Amino acid sequence: MKLLKEDLNLDFMGHRRIAAVVSSLVIAAGIIGFFTLGGLNYGIDFRGGTIVQVQFETPQDIGALRDALTADNIGSFTLQTFGEETENEYLISVANADEAHLSEGEGAAQVIEKTLTSKFQGASIRRVESVGPKVGEELKAKAWEAILFSILAILLYVWMRFQWRYGIGSVVALIHDVLVVLTLFVFTGKEITLPVVAAILTVAGYSINDTIVIFDRIRENYLRFQKKKGLEIMNESINQTLTRTLLTSGTTMFVLVSIFLFGGEIINDFAFALLVGVLVGTYSSIYIASPVLLFLNQRFPAKSN
Repeated sequence: MKLLKEDLNLDFMGHRRIAAVVSSLVIAAGIIGFFTLGGLNYGIDFRGGTIVQVQFETPQDIGALRDALTADNIGSFTLQTFGEETENEYLISVANADEAHLSEGEGAAQVIEKTLTSKFQGASIRRVESVGPKVGEELKAKAWEAILFSILAILLYVWMRFQWRYGIGSVVALIHDVLVVLTLFVFTGKEITLPVVAAILTVAGYSINDTIVIFDRIRENYLRFQKKKGLEIMNESINQTLTRTLLTSGTTMFVLVSIFLFGGEIINDFAFALLVGVLVGTYSSIYIASPVLLFLNQRFPAKSN
């Protein structure tokens, strides 16, 4: 049984201008939000500090917990519930801590544990993560370098595998995907952590894989139907690969939705980045990469594609 008709003839390129406007508005909203909402919410991995996950035997008043930690002068911190409500777990993030108590990351955990165990019954520390401020800055720089170099490497690969027009089209789509994912992180306030960076790099690999499948069919059709217009070849190529695109993206999305809903708080942001990235990557392969290639082929025509 086939998923789609063999003679499918959807006019994807006919909507390329609408798609360009929508994508531009989303990215513009992300840029505005970045400057008006305080930028990206970097996790402890990148800003330095300590995360302490604590569990209580009975439910606790979050206001009382916050007052107790404030009274002990642990510095700037955030406190939030974690996991299922019945688990009575809380996450405490300490950044730019007071030097008197927290000159080292481990000191933060010790102060927090002492405060909570002495003032609240049944408190137990489940997890501690510490990163120094200098290490955090280095990790942040390395993370952005990894994203940049991966995009450049993809550009070189596609350039050698196809032509420079294809390389530019694929990179524009990748940059679009990364910016859309970051836009949603700006507006949702989710933390940018090392697993999220790994998810963004995974999205780049997934997106370019889908784009290359479409580009390969476009190149074949350019060679087979040299008298046809580029717009027609683009539409035919996307329609011919649409079944593969939907099957691959659909099965991947099914897994990611399951991880996002049932995987737990620790990998929730990672799953969210992948979920958004795969969805946007599928869209950009059709509505960003292909229109950019069409524009470049029209603007800089070549004897072979």
